[in-house]
Amino acid sequence: MTCNIPTMITWLRILLIPVFVVVFYLPTDPQRFGAIPAHWVNVTATLIFAVAAITDWLDGYLARRLNQTSSFGAFLDPVADKLMVAAALIVLVEFERVGAVIALIIIGREIAISALREWMAGAGQGSSVGVAMIGKVKTAVQMIAILFLLYWDPIQLGGLALFPTKILGQVLIAIAAFLTLLSMAYYLRAAMPKIRQK
Repeated sequence: MTCNIPTMITWLRILLIPVFVVVFYLPTDPQRFGAIPAHWVNVTATLIFAVAAITDWLDGYLARRLNQTSSFGAFLDPVADKLMVAAALIVLVEFERVGAVIALIIIGREIAISALREWMAGAGQGSSVGVAMIGKVKTAVQMIAILFLLYWDPIQLGGLALFPTKILGQVLIAIAAFLTLLSMAYYLRAAMPKIRQK
């Protein structure tokens, strides 16, 4: 197993997942001893997810910059991304901030396209289902939506709610789900010639 700086950063992202989940289950009931303010939990979870999102960009950048790319790193990086997004969506569903259908669409697409890419790569056609622009846009919208939904509370100034984080997050996650379906259709269409041969 290759162990270099980019891979270690990817492992850090995976290790942040249980920390992220545990933060959401800290006691917030004000009547309980040792309770933590719910806003603090939201802020902490948002920061952890933001750090994970930054490391997603950082490990790829360093792998190219330091010429430390590896087949194991190329495998582990998308796995870490999907695990973090799935963990966030499952928590958000449990806390009733995201609908289960939207979470199933996003998580199901990730599993289906990962399997499709693996199959196409085995058939020597991996480049035909490489990351497309629509996939990048979907990922960007999805990440911003999750950050807003984790933060949840409106951003206020002097007691006045200036930024309706909850509403924007729910709108963006619905857009992300729509883009998820579009991107899945795009990748399936790209793979269709090979699928028809089978």
